[in-house]
Amino acid sequence: MNLHQPLAERVRPKKLSDVIGQKHLIGPAGPISTFVSRNSLPSLILWGPPGVGKTTIASLLAGELGRDFYPISAVHSGVKDVREVIDRAKHRNLLSKGAPVLFIDEIHRFSKSQQDALLHAVENGWVTLVGATTENPSFEVIAPLLSRCQVYVLQALTHEELMQILLQAMEKDAYLQTKNIFLDATESLFRASGGDARKLLNIFDLLVQTCREEEVHITDEQVVEIIQKKQALYDKSGEQHYDIISAFIKSMRGSDPNAAVYWLARMIEGGEDPIFIARRMLVFASEDIGNANPTALVLATACFDAVHKTGMPEGRIILSQTAVYLASSVKSNASYVAIEKALSLVKKTGDLPVPLYLRNSPTSLMKELGYGDGYKYAHDFVAGSEESLQEFLPDELAGTSLYQPGSNAREEEMRKYLYFVWKEKYGYG
Repeated sequence: MNLHQPLAERVRPKKLSDVIGQKHLIGPAGPISTFVSRNSLPSLILWGPPGVGKTTIASLLAGELGRDFYPISAVHSGVKDVREVIDRAKHRNLLSKGAPVLFIDEIHRFSKSQQDALLHAVENGWVTLVGATTENPSFEVIAPLLSRCQVYVLQALTHEELMQILLQAMEKDAYLQTKNIFLDATESLFRASGGDARKLLNIFDLLVQTCREEEVHITDEQVVEIIQKKQALYDKSGEQHYDIISAFIKSMRGSDPNAAVYWLARMIEGGEDPIFIARRMLVFASEDIGNANPTALVLATACFDAVHKTGMPEGRIILSQTAVYLASSVKSNASYVAIEKALSLVKKTGDLPVPLYLRNSPTSLMKELGYGDGYKYAHDFVAGSEESLQEFLPDELAGTSLYQPGSNAREEEMRKYLYFVWKEKYGYG
């Protein structure tokens, strides 16, 4: 019984059938189970949030197929490390029944040159690559490598699955068996885990170990208290990745450049991928500032490009400049609210037909059928005049208001123009 080893490691499943969750992949009809039954494994990219089983599935796949397993962390390894592992795997391949499994955790952190170093080995079958990533591989994995891999999406664990994982740990772990554990409340525990089984188990282990009594009662109040006291423990293992980026975004949204720079420094000091930070600011500039200050999106785009070109440590200055600007900018989420309303409306109303006068009419037959007939070309009329008005939404949604300008100088100008054009129709007055 090694209490220095995290609970998540102590109770890591020993076979695929023990893994809880991801049944769409490892269930009886799942594609990964099919690979095992056929004793054939292509190169894979496992994409999903932290703590949902990517590393576990990769290692168990290798074990059940009788393959050698070579794990690499993209955070700590360079091209030299990759080539050394490939050389070892290539020679082992000559003696084994199948290509060794090269597992690269956080493959999205590999640079283009590091990913290029993998191509030859994958193409020649020296290794079977299994990469794990929390980021969209379409953006983070180079196209030649991505085209040689099957991409599978892992899902966040449900509360029911998290409960199964807890009960399984209590049943299997030697230390937990020495305690009488009562799960009086689990809402805060599940919320703190964020669907991450590793984080869930490590918080749970901490709760149990801090209780010196043989009888342990898990309550919501206890979870909140222990997490606040021991928060630094999670920083070291990188499990606050999503918590800190959340604090960073919320600080900018709340127009606090001081807090924004602090959380930015925490991420930089913790080794966070600068491109990830720049990408989140790019989204923030549109989602939370939008047309209140369109320059924010221009600056965030330039930041993303500049950080990609310069790298670190110089990139920290560019990130800081942009974070301060975004935090200090006037805010509006009007465009974000508008598209969310529109998407919700589309889901409710389905594929409503485009009015005939708005349809394209490239052929004479379509013109004869009335396609485009009655359309008013905006430049032929005076904006705001009665004769210029026409309906651009489907008939069933006529007059529906989705976009309302925010309360800031730039969008107030937009509001005035829209009222000038549409008068009372969309509530812009």
